[in-house]
Amino acid sequence: MKTEHARTEHLSAALVRLLAVGAGAAVANSYYNQAFLGHLTFEFGLAAGVVAIVPVLTQAGNALGVLFIAPLGDRLERKFLILLTICALVVALIGAAVSPSFLWLAIASLAVGLFATVAQQIVPLAVHLAPPADRGRILGKVTGGILIGILLARVISGTISDLWGWPFVFWFAAVLMSAVGVALAFWLPRVPPTTDLSYPRLLASLWTLVRTHSVLRRAVAVQFLIFAAFIGFWSNLALLLAEPPYQLGGTAVGLLALVGVAGALSAPIAGGFADRRGPAVVVSIGAALVLLAFLIFGLWQGSLVGLIVGIVVMDVAVQSSQVGNQARVYALDPSARSRLNTVFMATMLAGGAVGAGSGGAAYAAWGWTGTCIFGGISAALALLLSRKS
Repeated sequence: MKTEHARTEHLSAALVRLLAVGAGAAVANSYYNQAFLGHLTFEFGLAAGVVAIVPVLTQAGNALGVLFIAPLGDRLERKFLILLTICALVVALIGAAVSPSFLWLAIASLAVGLFATVAQQIVPLAVHLAPPADRGRILGKVTGGILIGILLARVISGTISDLWGWPFVFWFAAVLMSAVGVALAFWLPRVPPTTDLSYPRLLASLWTLVRTHSVLRRAVAVQFLIFAAFIGFWSNLALLLAEPPYQLGGTAVGLLALVGVAGALSAPIAGGFADRRGPAVVVSIGAALVLLAFLIFGLWQGSLVGLIVGIVVMDVAVQSSQVGNQARVYALDPSARSRLNTVFMATMLAGGAVGAGSGGAAYAAWGWTGTCIFGGISAALALLLSRKS
């Protein structure tokens, strides 16, 4: 009881907001460069296909950070690890801002992606500090902050790069992360490590967790399928909007993405519902809503209103299912929450990669109907798995 009481004292409403802002600001660094690739092609005189290596390397850095840095949250004092990672991220951002060549920028982008995964250290820390009765709600707030960071990243980056040039995007990000780091240094409590495993054994224990916990296997399988459907939709939306009857450009895609703020607002609500009724119910509802969204996309093809309604339903569903699944996963082993988060996020990102590839293949073969069929099948399988949980 004393431990839980201490956690409650450490996790004030202001600190929850700071953690949400910190996680959102950190994850935004992985998406800034997607908005100014056109500026890079002009400045460095490269083809679009070559410039695309910048976001690819950033996402590759994300994958490496999730697998090899995030698990250290169980092994090292968490405040120290978070602040150290933020310092490294600021250095990487400054390195990107002063890039004298495209090669330099590409290497800096890999480093930015690697250390932007500090967001995946903040999430399990918030869960660790939260009292059991409020874990779902607090997880929802921090997850909502991450989604808002992703949504705003492209808007902020596009505006700054158009007005002052792409290097100023990285300068802005470096200043923002420095401010976040100072705030966390003042208000974040120290949290002792939960294990003394060596680093090789720490990484090896990831497989042990998967083998030991059937709930973990079920949760990652469900989220893999849901995220595959989600990314399958977004990776083909620009292609759909470029064709009749829409004939819209990239700006329209960005505006439709902002509709996803509904998902950010719904995440704390879903977390609170998970606290009261259990996370398994939230996951099943989320999977069912993803299926509903793809039915809307498929049945109301050619309707912009149908797209908007479907996007709202899907974003609420994906955020709800993620919060519910993460709540189940974090409850499995309090001493391994960073490693459990690594397994969960790495599998979810793999689902996104599969969704982008399979959804793209379905679109190439059968058009938007193919994308809707792929998303619907993935959501239906996720719903069946969630009902067996």
